[in-house]
Amino acid sequence: MKTTSRIEALFWDNDGILVDTEKLYFRASRETLAEAGIILTWDQFCDISLGRGQSVFDLAAQAGRSSKQCEKMRKERNLLYARLLRSETEVIDGVRETLETLYGTVPMAVVTSSLRDHFDIIHSGSDLLGFFDFILTREDYVHSKPHPEPYLTAVQKIGVPAHRCLVVEDSKRGLLSARRANIPCVIVGSAPDSAEFPGAWAVVPSVNRIPELLDHF
Repeated sequence: MKTTSRIEALFWDNDGILVDTEKLYFRASRETLAEAGIILTWDQFCDISLGRGQSVFDLAAQAGRSSKQCEKMRKERNLLYARLLRSETEVIDGVRETLETLYGTVPMAVVTSSLRDHFDIIHSGSDLLGFFDFILTREDYVHSKPHPEPYLTAVQKIGVPAHRCLVVEDSKRGLLSARRANIPCVIVGSAPDSAEFPGAWAVVPSVNRIPELLDHF
């Protein structure tokens, strides 16, 4: 296997990087909480879920709902999310072409906080999984992002030193997870620079910039 750069392994987040699903997750969460009279805004979702890696159902607990009620709402949200995924999941523009360019040049894996059931639904028709050496979902570790365990697990599994790996993420919690695992991280997003994502190795507008970045790592 030829190498593209000093990078010897590439770890991809899933939601918001490979597939456009984060707004579906927000929608399922918002509708579930609304039934309990709790309003969830997009800004709250970004802060709680994508930023801190916490549960939006903490809002329900703060509003006086019991842990049993919160768990029931979480299960209802997951069922609604699964239904939305079956009909509305889309591969993000540029992803397939980028993976085709990188395939065979460096080992690649998906490291996601998605449940395996949701991940399988998402990729039932994506035709992307053949590009990856392995997949890690929420069931494969104890602590989710922003804890470093997901990426530390990936490093151990792939057998490459952390500093020779590269993470591709779109969220603050993902960046924190990578940084805490001592892995360089590229953020894909609309931020014009790294000010919104301190510690990111680079911030790019789309995944099709990743092959170019590897040449300069």
